[in-house]
Amino acid sequence: MDFKDLKYKYEYANIVIKIIYITVVVFIITYLLNTLAFLFQGGDNFVINWFALSPDFNELLYKPWTIITYGFLHSGILHILFNLLVLYYVGNIFMNFFSKEQFLTYYFSGIFVGGIIFMLSYNYLPGLGTGNSVLVGASAGVTAILVGLATYIPNYALHFQFIGRVPLKYLAIFFVALDVIQIPDGNAGGHLAHLGGALIGFLLTNNLNKGEDMIKIFSNLFKPKKPKPFKTVHKKKTAYYAKRQTTEHQRRVDSILEKISKSGYEALSKEEKDFLFKAGKN
Repeated sequence: MDFKDLKYKYEYANIVIKIIYITVVVFIITYLLNTLAFLFQGGDNFVINWFALSPDFNELLYKPWTIITYGFLHSGILHILFNLLVLYYVGNIFMNFFSKEQFLTYYFSGIFVGGIIFMLSYNYLPGLGTGNSVLVGASAGVTAILVGLATYIPNYALHFQFIGRVPLKYLAIFFVALDVIQIPDGNAGGHLAHLGGALIGFLLTNNLNKGEDMIKIFSNLFKPKKPKPFKTVHKKKTAYYAKRQTTEHQRRVDSILEKISKSGYEALSKEEKDFLFKAGKN
């Protein structure tokens, strides 16, 4: 698979897959920088320092983006693998019942509220103390999607090997309970952040009509790009012929895009992929 294939897979993917792609790229960059820092004794990882969320409110004042960007960072392979697997399966079911804008609202509201809960817990709960912990991971956003969906269609069942059919409401209860019982065992701030995501997911579903204005702010994010019409200029050809060439070319582009909408990008031949790629560059 070459870069062109990856580019078009991303552009025509739904919002769930786009978030997964971005998170994986950030994860790879973070670990490459971590490796370089180790080899050259370069100190702390730049990405973690500037994009993870600290519990210090003063630090948030000069790094306000960290209340969102921490959700794209992960502490290890198992951490990111678990989050993205849940996001992939639950997120795609979510998209059958909600819009892209609603997905973004749930996901980033979960991350935002989870971050706030994390900071409040470290500053006001004696059991956590201050420490030097930072928050990373998409778990709060993923939990918001899961609980929001389970609140909307509680009896929708998922099939698991060796277990059978499990309604979403029981899956959501299991994950929330797991976070609650793990609070004393370590990463208490992280588990409380997950619970913050669960809370906002539940509230958003129970206030869908009231949340429409909030959803609109995400309406233009991650908007798929459409290939620009191909324009050909031949100085020695008549205006009629040039217009005919452009019309025929655009008709072919439209035909390929219709094929993608029906059968997916993988259904295209290599010649059609190359044609679409060249059309998009002009």
